[in-house]
Amino acid sequence: MTERAKLCIIAKQSIKNQKLAIDLVVKIKSETKKAELKKYTWLKKFKNYLSLVIFLVVAFAAQSQSLSDIQNLKVDNLSDAQIEQLIKRAESNGLTTNQLTALARERGMPALEAVKLSKRISELQMSVNSQGDGQNVSEGRSINGFQEVDMFDSIRRSDPYYDLTTKQKKIFGYKLFHNRDLDFSPSLNIPTPQSYVIGSGDQLLLDVYGASQQSYDLNVSPEGRVFVPNVGPIQVGGSSIAAATSRIRSALGRIYSGLNGSNPNTFIQLRLGNIRSIKVSMVGELTKPGTYTLPSFATVFNGLYAAGGPNENGAFRKIQVYRDSKLVATVDIYEFLSRGEQSSNITLQDNDVVIVPPVKTRVEIIGPVRREGLFEVKPEESLKDLYLYTGGFTSQAYTDRVTVRRIENSQRKVVDVPSSEFDSFTLRDGDEILIGEALERFSNRVQVTGSVIRPGEYSLDEEGLTVKGLIEKAQGLKPEAFSIRATLYRTSTDLTLAAETLDLKGILNGTVPDVPLQNEDLLFIPSRYDIKEEYYVKISGEINYPGTYPFASDMTVGDLILRSGGMLESATNSQIEIARRVRDATSGKIAEIKTLSIDPNLELTAEEKNQPLQPFDHVFIRRSPGYEREQLVTIQGEVMYPGEFAIAGANERISDVIKRAGGINQFAYPKGASLIRRTVYFKGPTEDELREKTLLDIFANLDPETTREGNAAEELLFERIDKKIAQNELEELKLQQEEQQRNLFSISPGIDTLRQDSLLISMRMKEQDFVGIDLQYILEHPGSEEDLILLEGDIIQIPKELQTVRMVGEVLLPTTTRFIEGNNLKKYISKAGGFTEDSRRTKTYVVYANGDAQSTRSFLGIKSYPKIEPGAEIVVPRKPARQRLNAAGWIGLASSLATLGILIERLLP
Repeated sequence: MTERAKLCIIAKQSIKNQKLAIDLVVKIKSETKKAELKKYTWLKKFKNYLSLVIFLVVAFAAQSQSLSDIQNLKVDNLSDAQIEQLIKRAESNGLTTNQLTALARERGMPALEAVKLSKRISELQMSVNSQGDGQNVSEGRSINGFQEVDMFDSIRRSDPYYDLTTKQKKIFGYKLFHNRDLDFSPSLNIPTPQSYVIGSGDQLLLDVYGASQQSYDLNVSPEGRVFVPNVGPIQVGGSSIAAATSRIRSALGRIYSGLNGSNPNTFIQLRLGNIRSIKVSMVGELTKPGTYTLPSFATVFNGLYAAGGPNENGAFRKIQVYRDSKLVATVDIYEFLSRGEQSSNITLQDNDVVIVPPVKTRVEIIGPVRREGLFEVKPEESLKDLYLYTGGFTSQAYTDRVTVRRIENSQRKVVDVPSSEFDSFTLRDGDEILIGEALERFSNRVQVTGSVIRPGEYSLDEEGLTVKGLIEKAQGLKPEAFSIRATLYRTSTDLTLAAETLDLKGILNGTVPDVPLQNEDLLFIPSRYDIKEEYYVKISGEINYPGTYPFASDMTVGDLILRSGGMLESATNSQIEIARRVRDATSGKIAEIKTLSIDPNLELTAEEKNQPLQPFDHVFIRRSPGYEREQLVTIQGEVMYPGEFAIAGANERISDVIKRAGGINQFAYPKGASLIRRTVYFKGPTEDELREKTLLDIFANLDPETTREGNAAEELLFERIDKKIAQNELEELKLQQEEQQRNLFSISPGIDTLRQDSLLISMRMKEQDFVGIDLQYILEHPGSEEDLILLEGDIIQIPKELQTVRMVGEVLLPTTTRFIEGNNLKKYISKAGGFTEDSRRTKTYVVYANGDAQSTRSFLGIKSYPKIEPGAEIVVPRKPARQRLNAAGWIGLASSLATLGILIERLLP
């Protein structure tokens, strides 16, 4: 083996080992990064999952006692506030509503309850969106300049029972003690009740008046006594105000003799000052049971309100009040809600015990009643008594019979209860009372629609009604009614629809027998216009208001021209074309074309009268061959009379307009002259827009608010132009709406790659371009090829004598320098500091003052630079950026070298 072959093998092995090492390092790094990313993602998902599971357990624990109870959870028992917290926690963990529902299913929630949970979340979010649209966000708290707004706050404010579950809202009477707008605080500004029982801590105000005057402020001691000066202690505790007054009068009689006797002249009055507080024990099935300190005027309702009222399992109709271990009152909240009865709402005393027992019999009413929900019933009450609390049936209710669903012998059964048994039917706990609705059917209705004076519903009398009588009830037919034929739609006994054709004209004139009507018959009388296409004619071209207009009998072209606002000044009265529909499809002819001429003053001629329009004709008004709108060009710069000039003829050239402008002056620089011309992409005003602008100008000059007062003719002209401008604005608004609809429903066509380049599209879609001209040659040789024919919108720019040269692009110091005769391009580049390292010298070009450009040329390595003239601009472009090899590129290059080494090894002997 030669030395060269050995070297090749060593090089090959080295490159191979290097490649393997690089691949191994890259692979290790990639796998490590993937593992770390996977681990982080898993930990993050696990953390979110665990957090939400914990919250679900805590949230559902409010209704359940263990995690396994989630299988028996009822979503109806969750309040909106709990659903809100569930949504917020899920969003904080990056979970959607569907993912939240799926997680609940994984934890054992039944499918039906999961669907209810998803529905509750959707309803709450929809309610937030609908109420949040009109919410003022400025009501949130401002933190460091940001606004914090609770998205559920609007629902909380609008719903006073936001914290209640669906079941709690259904329990009749439950909302009474949870209404934030209802206050059960006892009133203290009332006259002293004579039956009020005095206790320790009360303040008694004793007034003596008459022959003697004296006032006493007495406080009841813990022993129940008050101390009266000069009299001593008097026992009043446990006595009523009336009894205490009598006892104090007897005690004061020893020092006020006028209090005694048959004709006393001194009197006393005992009043309550500050009242004492009492402690009442609220126990049983209450929302917040406990011992409460209440004013001594407090009643049972005050205590219930303080304890949050009965809970879901509490009774509302048998609330017991015990005093000294004796039952003193039984309160029925339903009596207060339905009749306002408060006789059992007694005043509480110190150490009273209020017990709310569990509910024994509760039923649910579903259907058209004034108040649906869950109701507690007493053993002796029937269905009739229950309807008092529901507010009675609605007008849509079926009251002859109700259906009761009942659980009996560990299974469900249905009981039909007729109305005759409402007052005797006994209810049981768990009964569901279903009330049906009245059928959406009429027993005596007939209808008439279409071309009658008063269409609608009419009653079918017992004597009967016929088609003719129904039309008379509807006050007869309209003039456009199609009386030859009408249709009677009849409902069969099996509720299928049947149609019967009627000779309405014969029925009305008596030649055909009248048809008696049945219940739910519907008579349809069409209009002549309903059974044929709407006739119209169209006009377009040189007309004030082109468009589609309704067809009228014997309408001529002149009538249509008048209807469309008259012809424009550019229109011709001859060669008017009428495109008419061809109804014979076999001939292959698409349209029949007719031409005619009309009088210039729109007087009716025999030719026009003999060619009346037919439905769907399309009239075309042509432009007059000799009509041309004025076209303007502009001359700017060093001429005697710069400004706008009208093009006199179709072959007017640059030299002609320069001559009309007085020629160039002594300061002009003809070599720097340029022509700016509109491109095909120029979007100038249309003729309609120009006409509208002219009208606006006339309108502004006739406006009496800004100009002088006009005479009668000017005022009429002002009104006419005002109407035309308003009509033009309506037409423009209609076109804009149609364009928006087309853009909304149109499919965008494919865009070529050239249009995707913003630079290229800006170059292509320019509305104006510079056209290089040699004005000096044009003035010396008028009519030559250089002397271009002018077009509308052309702008000729003739600058003053230029004395500078500008250098831009890849030069060290882009600048503008003074023009020096004889200096070439390199000398000007040196004045700009020379080329940069990124400059592309061979592509340097020069833009002259007239818009022409010339590039650097090269032949056999010899460069020919453009000549420099005053006002020129030297542009040095940048070299294209080179892409450096990355690691993969170097590895590929190494592989190629290794392959080349193997090839050389095999080729060598």
